[in-house]
Amino acid sequence: MLSGYLPQNVCYGGSLQNFSASDNYFIGSIPKSLRNCTSLLKFNLHGNHLGGNISEDLGIYPNLIYIDLRYNNSYGELSQKWGKCQSLQSLKLSNNRISGVIPPQLGRSIQLHLLDLSFNHIAGQIPKELGRLTSLFLLNVGDNKLSGRIPLEIGMLSNLQFLILSANNLTGSIPKQIEGCSILLNLSLSKNKLRGPIPSEIGNLDSLEMLDLSENSLIGKIPPQLGDMRRLETLNLSHNDFSGSIPYTFSAEMSSLISVDISYNQLEGPLPNNKAFCEAPFGALRNNSGLKACPSSITWSKNYGEKRQNKVVIFFIAPIFGTIFLSLIVFGILYHVLKRQGKRNKLNNLREAQNGNMFELWSYDGKMVYESIIEATEGFDSKHCVGVGGCGTVYKAELQTGQVVAVKKFHSIQDNRIANAKAYENEILALLEIRHRNVVKLYGFCSHPRHSFLVYEFLDGGSLKEILSNKKEAVNFEWVKRVNVVKGVVHALSYMHHDCSPPIVHRDISCKNILLDSEHNAHISDFGTAKVLKPDSSNWSLFAGTFGYAAPELAYTMKVNEKCDVYSFGMVTLEMIMGKHPGDLISLLSSSSSSSSATTSTANDILLKDVLDQRLEPPRNQVARIVVSVAKLAFACLETNPQSRPAMQQISRELSIERSPLSEMFDKITLGQLLV
Repeated sequence: MLSGYLPQNVCYGGSLQNFSASDNYFIGSIPKSLRNCTSLLKFNLHGNHLGGNISEDLGIYPNLIYIDLRYNNSYGELSQKWGKCQSLQSLKLSNNRISGVIPPQLGRSIQLHLLDLSFNHIAGQIPKELGRLTSLFLLNVGDNKLSGRIPLEIGMLSNLQFLILSANNLTGSIPKQIEGCSILLNLSLSKNKLRGPIPSEIGNLDSLEMLDLSENSLIGKIPPQLGDMRRLETLNLSHNDFSGSIPYTFSAEMSSLISVDISYNQLEGPLPNNKAFCEAPFGALRNNSGLKACPSSITWSKNYGEKRQNKVVIFFIAPIFGTIFLSLIVFGILYHVLKRQGKRNKLNNLREAQNGNMFELWSYDGKMVYESIIEATEGFDSKHCVGVGGCGTVYKAELQTGQVVAVKKFHSIQDNRIANAKAYENEILALLEIRHRNVVKLYGFCSHPRHSFLVYEFLDGGSLKEILSNKKEAVNFEWVKRVNVVKGVVHALSYMHHDCSPPIVHRDISCKNILLDSEHNAHISDFGTAKVLKPDSSNWSLFAGTFGYAAPELAYTMKVNEKCDVYSFGMVTLEMIMGKHPGDLISLLSSSSSSSSATTSTANDILLKDVLDQRLEPPRNQVARIVVSVAKLAFACLETNPQSRPAMQQISRELSIERSPLSEMFDKITLGQLLV
């Protein structure tokens, strides 16, 4: 990647047609010579740190076809003269600091196919003149300060496939004319102030794959016509004021539906007999008047066993009328093995295992291990508790063999059945696929009406969060140990993202989910929100993760990929370097000024040694060199643009490359040098 300032005379002679310097680290302003470069056809500076006022830096380009200035720090207002760019097909200005209004004259650029002005500070109303852009297939003005009503003329955009108006201050009702966008794939109107009912005409959008109307003030009943959208994959109606029951049309016929969220409404009655509803997490259904579980959910455990029979490690079935032993399916060995061997072999095997691993017996005698765990935890007494999470409680269990294990007991099915079942299944399936020294080891699991739990290796070093928050332990957690933890997490994530097929994304990398053993080796844990990336799927999903570590794009899109984990890894790494959560530092660097040069100046005023964990002595010699490299990688992982973040495989290679020591200049290194 290139850095520094762009040359100002890039359009010498006025004959330049194509200019591209995307995905670099250029700072300063857009070259002044481009302003009068009327020959320009394509212009791409996407993914840099360029500032400057676009009102002054950009001119009128009668032949311009494509312009991409996304993910920079440009400010200013959109010129009314842009309507004179009659050939313009793609205008991408998202993730800048552009203000003012959307000029109505932009409706004259009738060749526009793509208009992306999202994540700026644009105010005013959406001009009705945009309805003239009949070639438009993407209109994204989300995350601005737009107000007023959605213009009825939007329905004239018959070629539109993506309409994203989310996170503004739009009012009024959803226009029924929107059905005119007949090939729409994605409709996002969330986080506005829209009122009134959902127009039934939306049900005519039979190509729609994603519908997000969440966080508005919509009322009334859910139109049954929505059930006619056979291609719908994601539906979010949460945080509104819908009432009544969910229409019967939301049935098994909506086979494409994979994700729903109807939380925080006034809905009641039975859930539709549809997989997406029946397997939805509790958070997607909570805070309604009285929803009832769908019939298919009653047989969940039976179906689960049938579907996963070829993968389960251990599976218990409760005694029936006190006459049948708990049964276990592990690696295809069924309970009849236990019946053939008899009590004598059980005792002999127990004696042989007194000094070994109790779980070597698990596939043979599940009941014995089950009872040992109940005995060791004294029926899951609170005095053995070592941690509590959203889905379960973790206990430390010392078995009669002397082996110590961690037991994660899921909360009662009656309390939170759907969410716990999903997390339980996710964690098992993910850990069955992953075999890595830096991922917590799963010994087995038990599915029992009274107790559903997972059994792991016990890691006595505690979580990274606990260590960093304890002054005494943090002092002993010296720089070499911290770097080794970083490397361990990198190796595990690189394996999950690049060596597993299909790739696995954790989705909740945070300090509380990184456990350490007695030698401070890192182990990633808690795979309850893990997602297997399917190549034939959109991989959209509801938000999962820990606020403060989750990637910023998850606030406006539900598409999950490996770069979400990369961002979270960057936050965790900076937290290890600083000894505290880096949120304040990130905010300071990103909002110090509307000009990228001022931001760089701020970063140049902050020395790396001043943000390091002050409880430790500053690193020296070779260790200082490594800490600098790790800090630079952490900042690279925190790029706003997901595509600009390095892959974990690349990070792994970077950490293994030997470079010359930087210790002699360590005290002078600034954050600005790491950000460039």
